[in-house]
Amino acid sequence: MRFAEKVVLITGSGAGIGRAAALAFAREGARVVVNSQSLASGTETLALLKQEGHAALFIQGDVSSTDDAKRMVDGALDGFGRLDVLVNNAGIVLPGRVDTISEDDWDRTFAVNVKGCYLVSRHAINAMRLTGGGVIVHVSSAAAEKGVADRAAYSASKGALLSLTRAMARDHLAENIRVNCVSPGTTYTPSLERRLQAFADPEKARAEFVARQPMGRFGRDDEIAAAILFAAADDAAFMNGENISINGGMTI
Repeated sequence: MRFAEKVVLITGSGAGIGRAAALAFAREGARVVVNSQSLASGTETLALLKQEGHAALFIQGDVSSTDDAKRMVDGALDGFGRLDVLVNNAGIVLPGRVDTISEDDWDRTFAVNVKGCYLVSRHAINAMRLTGGGVIVHVSSAAAEKGVADRAAYSASKGALLSLTRAMARDHLAENIRVNCVSPGTTYTPSLERRLQAFADPEKARAEFVARQPMGRFGRDDEIAAAILFAAADDAAFMNGENISINGGMTI
């Protein structure tokens, strides 16, 4: 088991990629700290982990809140005594071009997608220092590497994570803290389904979303989780400050 006895905190793990990653880490021996802003979804992920007999706990909180970010890391230390891996997965997708998106939506996008990673990471780094190191994995997006229509703030925020990955990897190299990034393409999750249903013609929208994937299908949350686990595992011990693109050929 690649993560036997290691403690992993996954933000935004109430559903989708985060939930898939939580289950995958646990099946590889990790003790998992689930985080979600939603009490219902976080509790559901925790129940799934418990049903399989895994050690896990749930901490509700908003990554863009300084107090909540600290509470997540403190909860991992209180519950399991250490923190070995942080997966910064929490994120939001708000549509708009620079000339149409509201200032509030722009600020909220960066508060969650970028500031949230900063806040949780700063406390996680302090925790990792106590045990001699660890790994941080940011979840970015293919939208950081390829222009996607009507996603200006989202694309910019995910691009920031690519740069943040490299900066943090360099800053914490001597502390044995690796920082890598995973950039998924369009992946089928409950969040995507909600966005599709918001269109006037959801099936037309679904077909258009699939059409932009050269492989002709959406990614699966377990496929993205596999890349996250690799980035965090000792198998990738020589990889630092790098990005794994897993996007169905979107950037070909």
